[in-house]
Amino acid sequence: MTDVILQYVYAFAVGGAFCVIAQILIDKTKLTPARILVAYVVSGVVLGGIGVYKYIADFAGAGASVPLTGFGYALSEGVKAAIDEKGAIGILTGGLTATSAGIAASMVFALLAALIFKSKNK
Repeated sequence: MTDVILQYVYAFAVGGAFCVIAQILIDKTKLTPARILVAYVVSGVVLGGIGVYKYIADFAGAGASVPLTGFGYALSEGVKAAIDEKGAIGILTGGLTATSAGIAASMVFALLAALIFKSKNK
């Protein structure tokens, strides 16, 4: 029982740390939220590429795999696996293959939201 609670605490702490860092960047810099999001994805790719993010993901579980850094990590892992399987062409196909389920789900949910709700100007 305490193991499960500890996993939740780790996930909350790491995911919360990502949020705190992003909020500090929004408040203290002139970076736009879009640039911060791109920086999170790129940092996930870089940390995944050098092998550091695996340890963060193992430690924090969903606290590290759900944020955008986790998406970048999934991209880097997909590219690594595709390079091992297909060679240099894996650089182009691996990331999309590894993240295709998440990309497809986001597109389907966006379509459903567009069909259900009516957009309006502010």
